[in-house]
Amino acid sequence: MPTSTRPLVAIVGRPNVGKSTLFNRLVGRPVSIVSDVAGTTRDRVSADTVWAERSFILVDTGGLAPISKHREDSRSNQPGAASTEIREQVRAQVDVAIADADVIVMAADVSTGVTLGDRDVAKALRSSSKPVVVAVNKADNVDREQQVYEFYDVGLGDPVPISAYHNVGIDDLMARVVAAFPQTPDVPDPEADLTITLVGRTNAGKSMLLNALTGHERSIVSETPGTTRDSVDTLITYEGRRVLIVDTAGLRRRGSIKPGIERYSSLRSIRAIDRADVAILVLDASELATAQDAHIASYILDMHKGIIFGVNKWDLSKQAGLNKETASRKVRERFKFASFAPVCFISALRETGLDVLMRTVQDVSDQWRKDLPRYDLRRTILNAVAAHPPALSGRSAAKIYSVSQDSTAPPSFTFYVNRADMVHFGYQRYLENTLRDAYGFTGSPLRMRFKRRGQK
Repeated sequence: MPTSTRPLVAIVGRPNVGKSTLFNRLVGRPVSIVSDVAGTTRDRVSADTVWAERSFILVDTGGLAPISKHREDSRSNQPGAASTEIREQVRAQVDVAIADADVIVMAADVSTGVTLGDRDVAKALRSSSKPVVVAVNKADNVDREQQVYEFYDVGLGDPVPISAYHNVGIDDLMARVVAAFPQTPDVPDPEADLTITLVGRTNAGKSMLLNALTGHERSIVSETPGTTRDSVDTLITYEGRRVLIVDTAGLRRRGSIKPGIERYSSLRSIRAIDRADVAILVLDASELATAQDAHIASYILDMHKGIIFGVNKWDLSKQAGLNKETASRKVRERFKFASFAPVCFISALRETGLDVLMRTVQDVSDQWRKDLPRYDLRRTILNAVAAHPPALSGRSAAKIYSVSQDSTAPPSFTFYVNRADMVHFGYQRYLENTLRDAYGFTGSPLRMRFKRRGQK
């Protein structure tokens, strides 16, 4: 079962100190820019990460909303140098991390020294009880490393000199971060055989859907977007299985998230997705598949959770001039990167389509946990490779020697090759389609890695 106690590490700091570069460095790939999958630009604010065999969620809170479009006077100590607006937005950003993070990394820039913005962030962090590690970025030479000592002045302990771009000091930084993790062990959500998270844009009908599924009003339902601010857990029994349903605050894509409570709710929603086996992305039939919905779907896939598109308010479909075929096509066009996800048509208000939705949830959960026979998997992949070998690159070609399934929930596969860098993205997609054609994996993202044979 998924756990609810994985540490959450938040990176905070003023603009232009290298937070996204540090985020990408810790994740190990440039995930905060764009996806290489056609059909969407996936700005990310969170990612699953492992360091020193400890798994945690990394969040770039600086990416949730810019502190200000206006730059502060980075070196001025005059009382009016930083506006009240900037100070308020700095505090709002830091409040997000204080509210829900287990460890906070305060990122700063050695080339500018300690600025008023840094002092505002540090002041807020000093008043919290959360562990804080100060990462002074861009310390990529001896002279700049000497300037790091200026950051003792913020009163948050020993600053760690790093260069996220050049991968300098990252081990020292993460040793401090991991040492500050809570010492409580991961514990599965109690009593549940299956955990569902309801996610989506504000006012898509998630709370009403929860009420319809549970048979009584567990969440406040309002026509005002954003009523649900925290996650709400409800345990039900469906066809003999104990199902934990988590209703979350509405998510918006990164640039649309406002200061204060809404950003706090987004952090909570990301943690709720992490707890889930299956996430139901609730879409509004009157406004199908917006760009915000695509970003929310990316959060689910980033965490490798089962995914279902639940088209809610289907009682308004005739009024909107929609039928299931047309609506399905629109959803597929928007979510090309999640073509494996099933689409369910529901009305939380009329309580229609709920049985189909719940049966689909159970099917996706089973697919997410599917364990393949070792020899059958190997035969399927090698036959596919023989039918369509990888293309030549110069005088060489990638060779696929074998494959193994490493784990389930999510299904994870390792392909043993001669050179991992020669396995083109298009060929990786061919192998993924081979697995899906042979074994299904409806609604389940697949983890696939390519490893040189004999490599540890």
